[in-house]
Order: sequence, then structure tokens, then C-alpha cells
Amino acid sequence: MTAPLDVPGSAEQARPEAVAALAKSTDRGRSLGQIAWTRLRQDKIAMIGAGFVVFMALVAVFAPLIVRFLGHPPNEWNLDVIDPILSTASGPWGGMSADHLLGVEPVTGRDIFSRIVYGARISMLIGFLATLVSVAIGTVMGITAGYFGGWVDAVISRLMDIFLAFPLLLFAMALVGVIPDAAFGLQGNGLRIAILVFIIGFFNWPYIGRIIRGQTLSLREREFVEASRSLGASNFYILRKELLPNLVAPILVYSTLLIPTNILFEAALSFLGVGVEPPTATWGGMLSEAVDFYNAAPNFMLAPGLAIFLTVLAFNLFGDGLRDALDPRTQS
Repeated sequence: MTAPLDVPGSAEQARPEAVAALAKSTDRGRSLGQIAWTRLRQDKIAMIGAGFVVFMALVAVFAPLIVRFLGHPPNEWNLDVIDPILSTASGPWGGMSADHLLGVEPVTGRDIFSRIVYGARISMLIGFLATLVSVAIGTVMGITAGYFGGWVDAVISRLMDIFLAFPLLLFAMALVGVIPDAAFGLQGNGLRIAILVFIIGFFNWPYIGRIIRGQTLSLREREFVEASRSLGASNFYILRKELLPNLVAPILVYSTLLIPTNILFEAALSFLGVGVEPPTATWGGMLSEAVDFYNAAPNFMLAPGLAIFLTVLAFNLFGDGLRDALDPRTQS
């Protein structure tokens, strides 16, 4: 009699259907990108966050088209909908109607929906560009410190400590407050946006720099790096061809987590009155203006507050899901 095969597991698991299902669920034959996409797609919360992020990006890009069909120009005063005695919306619910989807601002009668839509352009633009600056500087500094080590690592690490201890908010308020009318070929809000992107991006690079440094410290001792060195590859070649491709995952993950931080920082500066100058619509600026009317017109404060909250939450949920999807230790 033939001895039975020594197969671990129960008899139910040894059935042909179960074996076929198990083979189908393995990651063999799939690229890392396909595996990560499958895991991310299975995370419903992360996909909802990603969908909202894409939605806000489209709102920011097509803001003029959206406002043309669903709202009014964001800086257009409309005193016809304002009570001349109370200086608040004459209609119920803060002036909400088919003509003003989120109501109108007290005193000016400007359409809140249009200003929220245009405020998304400022927040998303500064958030993405500042993150791009931080990622570029942090990746270069982090990979350099982690790969070369020694005095190079010591100097860059101490530089990171200095930047992390820097009072960024106070410096940003002082610098933005003394911006000239024109400089570097820019003027007005264009210049202020460029300064904000530089300040936020340049002073936030140590956060991602430390992560890239730690990842590089572990990667530089791997076999494929030693093999490149033994074949006579230059340091630049190893950094560009061997290490950088293996750092794409942490760079993507922490970029998605850094964007909402930059959006909040821009909103804080606008709330304090040192961000983009009015009447340009910004979420932080709208919150600042709504402070005096939170009792009479709560929708004036609620709309920009929810916009900031939902956008930041969506980025964080997507970032967490992306981190789990790109983690090789995660079970698919």
C-alpha cells in the first residue's frame, strides 16, 4: 500500500479546490507594483481616501469651470442677500439656496461655495509644491548621509537637528511679513506663494531626510550593493541605480503623509494673516474671517473647517493604506 503524502493542514485544506485557491492567492509571478496595487485595492478605507484626494485635485484644477456653472465669482460682493441691519445673510441657513449652495459670507455676500473651491487651489498647490521641495532635499541629504557615513553623516545629522529645532512658524510669520511688492520676477500673491512654498518645503526636509537616512543605512550593507562595489561601480552609480529605486516606496508613503501637514501649515499662516493676501480665497483666511460670526453664521466657519479636515484626513488614510500596501511584511 502506498503511504499517504505528508501534507500539513487539515483534509479540507488538501482538497483540490482549496489547493487551487491557495495557489491563486499567492504572489508568485506578480511584480511588486502589482502586489502593492492588489493590497491597496483591498483596503477600502485607503481607496476612499485616495478617491477624495483625486476629487479635491480635480476641484482645484477645474475650479473656474465649476464656479462658472455652480456658483458666483469668488470675490464678487452681493449685498442684495445681506440684511442691512444685522450684516448677515437675509435668508435661512446662512443664505443657503440653489443659487448659493453653501450660503454667503456675512457683510460681503460673497459665495462660500466658490471661495471653498478656489481655496482648494491655493491649499493643494502649496501643499504639493512644498512637499516636492522637501522630498527633493530630504532624499538627497538622507541618502548621502546614510551611504557615506562618517563625518558626512555627522554633519548632515546635526544639520537636521538644527532645522528640527528651528521655530518655523515664527520665522515664517516674520519673513512673510516683510515680503517686498516684487522680487525674483514675481509680485503680489505669486511672490507670496513662492515664498510660502520655499519656507515650508525648505525647513521640513529633515523629517523625510531622517527616514531616508535610516533606510539607506540598512540598504548599503545588502548583497546587491556589495556586488556593485566589487564590480567597480562608482558611488554615484550605486546611489542612482541601486539605492534610489529601493527607496521609492518610503518616499511615496511619507510624501503622502507630508502633504496634509503642509496644507495645515499654510492654513495656519493664512489664519494668522501672513499667508496669501485677501481677497484671494484661502481656507485658513476664511476661518480667520469667520471667527467674528460663528454665532450668527456657523456655516461660514463650518465650510472651510470641514474642507481642511476632510482633505487632511483623506491624505492620511491614503498614506496609511499605501504604507501597508508597500510593506513586504504585510500579508495580502
